[in-house]
Formats: sequence, structure tokens, C-alpha cells
Amino acid sequence: MDWHQLWEITSAPDNIPIVALLFLVPFYAWYGLRQALENDRLVAQLEKDPAMAKTHHRKTQPWKPGWSREVHVWPYLMRIEFLAALIVTFILMVWSITLNAPLEEPANPNLTMNPAKAPWYFLGLQEMLVYFDPWIAGVLMPTLIIIGLMVIPYIDTNPLGNGYYTFRQRPIAILSFCFGFLGLWVLMIIIGTFIRGPGWMWFWPGQTWDHNRLVFEVNRDLHEIWPFSAVIPQTSWLAKGLFGGAVVALYYLLAGLAVHKVFVLNEFTRKIYRRMGLVQYLTVQFFFVTMLGLPVKMLLRLLFRIKYVWVTPWFNI
Repeated sequence: MDWHQLWEITSAPDNIPIVALLFLVPFYAWYGLRQALENDRLVAQLEKDPAMAKTHHRKTQPWKPGWSREVHVWPYLMRIEFLAALIVTFILMVWSITLNAPLEEPANPNLTMNPAKAPWYFLGLQEMLVYFDPWIAGVLMPTLIIIGLMVIPYIDTNPLGNGYYTFRQRPIAILSFCFGFLGLWVLMIIIGTFIRGPGWMWFWPGQTWDHNRLVFEVNRDLHEIWPFSAVIPQTSWLAKGLFGGAVVALYYLLAGLAVHKVFVLNEFTRKIYRRMGLVQYLTVQFFFVTMLGLPVKMLLRLLFRIKYVWVTPWFNI
């Protein structure tokens, strides 16, 4: 086990943000959820005591007699922002003085880096290239992420949770964030940094990066696997396209039903679903099911060596 190599990866100057991410993201996620659960317990207490609800705010530190109901921007907010700016500036100065910039020699066309990795904030996209066509992983999926963030104000019909942390009143939003950002995006950055080695092959932490390693694993499309290969003409792109399209459509149908069942089982989320219009409901289902498709495609590739499910002359999924 080559733990020295793992230390070299971890201590590289351009990987410092990822090492910080490993600690800061879980800490602040835990801190926010802890505050949300404390507020949920307070809200439950206020719901049981109407008299207390008239004098308390839905926060763990409610308003009390003698407290100002309004917090002015000056000097309170500006003072905090000024101190935060000073602290961040000091950290950046120390960082720039103590660590060398991760610059390398000019590119040499006769000597290609192996592994050739993108900056840490693009490693998630580079990891997605393993499972999808380049234009899907590099163009379509990022575009869907941006559009999904843009439509949130138009599909989020839950008026609660504004100005305070809560989990019971915002389960869909919080679970979507935890799954999409923490479970997918951050995870793929970690995989691209610490697990992907020469040839973009999979090396577990502590495993030596062998540049001469050969992996004899055959990736096949879904229509090439028996029993599908026995009934689908392998030379007909129309038959392969119709088969793949039917599989993708079946996935969207079954996954959409599963997502619907999960949210309808909860009484609170069921009320949110009932307030949605048809366009809002279909938009939520589309983005949820599409987001679930990424880990499904990853598992098909890593566990069953299935490269593509839907093969056409124009695109592959």
C-alpha cells in the first residue's frame, strides 16, 4: 500500500481546496442540520402551546421583551462583513506566501501528462465523461444544472422556512441539496482527485499508481448483452435506437412513480405536491428523475460494465 503517494496527492498545492472541502462541507452541513432540528423542536413546542406561540418567534433564540425586533445593517451587519473580509484576506495572504503556485512547465506535445486532470472545480464534469458522451457530460448536464437552479423559485410552492433553518418544513429542498450537491457533485470531485489515476483508471486510496497497469474489462452496450442481443438486430441502428429509447422511457416512468410515492407518503410533502400545477409537477419530476439517472448510470458502468443504454447515430446515453 503506497500511502506516501496518497500524501503527495493530498498535500499538492492545487488540492488544498479539496482537502479543505472534505472538512468544511460536512461541518457546515451538520451545523445547519443541527440548527434546523432545533428549530423543528421549537416549532413543535409552539404548535402544542398556542399561548407561547403568540410571543415567540420560530427560532431557537426567540424575541424577548427588551430586545430590538429589527437588526440594523449599520453597525451590526457591516461590522460582521468587515471582520469576515479581513479574516479571509489574511488567510489568502498566508496561503499565497507559504504555498507555491501549482504551475508547471510549458505544455509539451511529445510528453502528455498521465493522468491529465482538470482543475478541482471541473473534476466532477471530467468524471461524468466516463459515463456519458462528451456533449452530454460537458454541455447538456451542466446546462440542466443551471436551468434547474433557475426554475427553483417558480416550482417551490412551500412558503415556510424563510429566514430560519428547518428540516421538517423544507424536506424536499434539503434532501435535494444533500443528494445533488453532497452525494453527487462533491463525491465526483473526490473520486476524480483521490481515486482516478493514470489512464483515468480506478485506484483505491493507498494503492500504487502503476502507469503500466492493464485492465482487461470489456464495456458493452445494453443491447449487446444477452438476452437482448438475441432479439435485437445488431446491424440495425433503428432497432437499437428504439430499444434504448424504450428502456430510458421505462426508467423515467418507474423512477417518476417511485419519487411520487416517496413524497406522497409524507403528510407535509403531500400538501406541497397538491399545491403544484401540472407544469410545476412535471418539471419537478423531470429534474428529480434526471438527477437520479446519474448514479444509476454510474452503477451500471462500474458494476455491470454497461457503457451505453441508448445508442443512436447522433447521441449515446
